[in-house]
Amino acid sequence: MNDFLVAVGLMAVIEGLLYAAAPQVMRKGLRQLLQTSDFWLRTGGIIAMAAGVAIVWAVRGG
Repeated sequence: MNDFLVAVGLMAVIEGLLYAAAPQVMRKGLRQLLQTSDFWLRTGGIIAMAAGVAIVWAVRGG
């Protein structure tokens, strides 16, 4: 559970950094995201999950 909370905290730090460093770019990206089809959002989410699992597996020495 501790690792999970650390991961959530790091995700918040990275996301906050992106919004703080480049708010205009983030607004543009969010506008484009709203116009993206459900299929592509779902596909991107699956790819991101797979990459995350692979990274955790590799770091943990799986």
